[in-house]
Amino acid sequence: MKSSPESNFARALLAHRPFFLFFWARTFSEFAYQMAAVAVGWQVYALTHSAFALGMVGLAQFLPSACLVFVAGHAADRYERKRVVQICQLVQGVAAAFLACGSIAGWLNVAEIFAVVAVFGAATAFESPAGAALLPAVVPQGSLQRGTALASGAFQAAAISAPALAGFTYALMPAVPYALMAVFWLVGALLNGAITPDRPPRLKDPPSLSELFAGVGFVRRNPAILGTISLDLVAVLLGGASALLPIYARDILHTGPWGLGLLRGAPAVGALAMTFVLARHPLSRRVGMRMFQAVILFGLATLVFSLSQWMWLSIVALAVMGAADTVSVVIRSALVQLSTPDDMRGRVGAVNYLFINASNQLGEFESGLTAALLGAVPAAALGGLGSIVVALLWMKLFPSLRHVERLEGNR
Repeated sequence: MKSSPESNFARALLAHRPFFLFFWARTFSEFAYQMAAVAVGWQVYALTHSAFALGMVGLAQFLPSACLVFVAGHAADRYERKRVVQICQLVQGVAAAFLACGSIAGWLNVAEIFAVVAVFGAATAFESPAGAALLPAVVPQGSLQRGTALASGAFQAAAISAPALAGFTYALMPAVPYALMAVFWLVGALLNGAITPDRPPRLKDPPSLSELFAGVGFVRRNPAILGTISLDLVAVLLGGASALLPIYARDILHTGPWGLGLLRGAPAVGALAMTFVLARHPLSRRVGMRMFQAVILFGLATLVFSLSQWMWLSIVALAVMGAADTVSVVIRSALVQLSTPDDMRGRVGAVNYLFINASNQLGEFESGLTAALLGAVPAAALGGLGSIVVALLWMKLFPSLRHVERLEGNR
């Protein structure tokens, strides 16, 4: 019996050299980033025992992202995208090596950790829109939704194993996960440098001031895009329970760094499973409504996690959160990419990054601040309830998004 096209999607895409290099570069970079979340979070909480300090980690990442995101979008449209990504990964690798050296020598303090986290935030502000704009140029025509799902799978596969590895290696010595992060970012940079895009973009002249914010105007004129990225903005801002995982691991579930690694990896288990489902069976109808349903499910799972005092139930709830979030990510990414001209993908990707990726860090700050005022459990529970309310409200505010029927098939 011949294999179906769906069963061969991964093999065909990974046999395509530009996507193969992009996929593994993204995997190594995400592996390093996920390890940083565990190592930095545990080290900051061990040094301070403060929920507010955990929130400040998110704020330290968000501020440089917010300041640089529009310049980063223009960099993605003006310069060679693979080089932008490569430089960012080299910078992050050097910053990770600084953390490793400081941990070995014993002079690393919280202020220096925050400074390095800010470097991570600034580098990611450039890396994210450039990487997102590069994806359509490395997948075969008509394969963007599946390429997006598989690229998201690279995120999730790394996010499953990287947090556990970071937790185990941190328990041996805090410098080890940082040293591994430096290696992974270096490998990612080398792979990105070898990419030859199928459809290289036409490089533009230096931008004018009006073009600097052209991505904002484009998003405002497209209600479906505005609705999808603003929905994730508010939902992620409210539901930033990941910032509280060190508190849950240490004070509620009574586990150590290895347990924190398992909790960090649990959303990726659900996300990876959903990635394979979506890659084999792309969403073919009512994709707008599916996105709203996914956000509601994300909020319900967050609520269950917030109230759980059992490790197994917390892991299951986090896995469901990851699966639901993947549906939203794939729909949003494909909708934004397919609706945006190639010469604007960097700037629109920058707006998308500011709304979504940077909101993760701001959401961590909000969760840390709320936990410092109300406690970890009320903060996480309020976030879950807020996500549900926002999804229901956005269904009324953005009917055009609710009525989106297909992605690639309707164009």
